[in-house]
Amino acid sequence: MKRLTTAEKIRRAALKLFEHGGADAVSMRRVADAVGITPMAIYRHFPNREALLKRLSDDSFQAIAHEWEAQPRHPDVLQRLQALMTPYLDYALRHPHLFDHAFSLRRDDARRFPEGFRERQSPTLTVIADAIAEGMQQKVLRQADPWDVAMTLWAHSHGLIALYRAGRFSYDEAQFRRFYLESLGRVIDGIRQ
Repeated sequence: MKRLTTAEKIRRAALKLFEHGGADAVSMRRVADAVGITPMAIYRHFPNREALLKRLSDDSFQAIAHEWEAQPRHPDVLQRLQALMTPYLDYALRHPHLFDHAFSLRRDDARRFPEGFRERQSPTLTVIADAIAEGMQQKVLRQADPWDVAMTLWAHSHGLIALYRAGRFSYDEAQFRRFYLESLGRVIDGIRQ
């Protein structure tokens, strides 16, 4: 079995702290204690706490993108679009602190719409935009800017998740999941050709 590098140990320890208590729980001292190194040793791998948190966010984006890319490529682009939004919900409910940090908190280094997305810098929204563009090429979806449509779909999904996590639904998780998929289905129906 491959031995973890110190940087990997630092990221894993920081992730564990983050998962349990959010960004406020991640301090260089706590991470160092968990890894068994001095706090100063962390700075050899990450210049500051913000860089470490950014790395955790970047890893979060990659994890969601990987889950999206791993979805079976359904030949029906409408069903594929709906299926692509399920891992986003799963990730939000399994990793709420990481989800918030990656997608809900203001960060100076965050990608901005439209430039950062149209330049394909988003490992997550690019998958959605590509599926939408394919649907438009197949004349299954109405012609529009694929990036604008992708952002609309993402905003709808994110908004539902944020409202659910804020306690604005009386549904349990299974009921919310059904509502979420039905609601996304209504949005997708609205962009059909």
